[in-house]
Amino acid sequence: MKFDILIIGAGPAGLNAARVAAQAGAQVGIVDDNALPGGQIWRQGPQHPPTGRAREAIEALAMPHISRMSGTRVVQATGARQLLLEDAACGYTVDYGKLIIATGARERFLPYPGWTLPGVTGAGGLQALVKGGMPVRGERIVIAGTGPLLWAAAVTAREHGAQVAAIVEQAPPHAVRQFAAALVATPAKLMQAARMRFDLRATPYLCGAHVVAAGGETQLTHVRIRRGVGDLSIDCERLACAYGLVPNTLVGAALGCGIDEAQGVAAIAVDDLQATSLPDVYAAGECTGVGGMELAAVEGRIAAHAALGDEAQARGLFAQRARYRRFAGRMHEAFALDPQLRTLAEPDTVLCRCEDVRFGDAAQYGSWRDAKLQTRCGMGPCQGKICGEAAAFCFGWPRSGAGGQRPPFSPARIGTLLEVQDEA
Repeated sequence: MKFDILIIGAGPAGLNAARVAAQAGAQVGIVDDNALPGGQIWRQGPQHPPTGRAREAIEALAMPHISRMSGTRVVQATGARQLLLEDAACGYTVDYGKLIIATGARERFLPYPGWTLPGVTGAGGLQALVKGGMPVRGERIVIAGTGPLLWAAAVTAREHGAQVAAIVEQAPPHAVRQFAAALVATPAKLMQAARMRFDLRATPYLCGAHVVAAGGETQLTHVRIRRGVGDLSIDCERLACAYGLVPNTLVGAALGCGIDEAQGVAAIAVDDLQATSLPDVYAAGECTGVGGMELAAVEGRIAAHAALGDEAQARGLFAQRARYRRFAGRMHEAFALDPQLRTLAEPDTVLCRCEDVRFGDAAQYGSWRDAKLQTRCGMGPCQGKICGEAAAFCFGWPRSGAGGQRPPFSPARIGTLLEVQDEA
């Protein structure tokens, strides 16, 4: 297969890029590792068909110029403008003229005692499980961490019959109030926030608070919360706790795109036209910096116009992008992580869940590389996606994202890797 424009990721950025490119007559391929398009924010499920803007963007995939490759992962680059892909059935190569990376973001987890207990997930992880059909009716759930995602997760849980025992936000009350007041600059965001607050008006909202420990023997039974100088315990069956989102730079870094620090985390570096440091490779959405669905969508459209060579159309969207980037800046300022979160883990708290490496063992070393060499931290199936970001925050280590990754970029079958030799 060969495409004029190949897009990696079928979230808001990728879907909007695909529609713009297909409407211009380009042959478009869109690769996504989920079974259904929409990404994490527009995730579909048995009880969750797409609606509104999500439905409009997803239905555009039916356009004749778009080929959709779902349940498919990028394994490696096999040559100039060629990628090796793998789905459930086989591995195969695709060629492209231009590439748009729209791989989104993933949740940031920080270690604390009990965070590996059954019943503990991320906030977005809880949303995905519920939308996928996991029953939560009648369960008591604590939603904790930081940022607007907590509210979205709480609304989803409540709509499915859960009792949201509390929303625990680590940001101080004054920062949250300032952020809420500034939402008048983005009316759509203001209305969305008002609806969620009304829906959850009876739910305790604890600002300047964070989870100290999750308790239970073989299953989560309660959560200990620190607010100010005092602690309180909340009985619950589930805890959804994550500290915001971080850009998913894996594919971009592995291909050799430049990586910069955005909002204190590694992100794919782009110019005004969403172009990366590689020729004819663009990036859009949260892999270039977390800023919300609206920002991701407009960046996807800019990247597509730029890839088509229509710079004037791309520049016509700059003002809209700037407005949502200002929103993103206010969000990151309001929900910046409290430094005391670095001290939640105890020496015997698990840091790397894949390789069962303890926090105290990793803390003895001065860099991510040294810790990997000596403890196997980050050497398991997730390849440091969870513990790497946690270690960078807790220990102040330089992030490993800019160093790229050797192929394969994700676990692959031997038969898929043999495709490279067969092609040669």
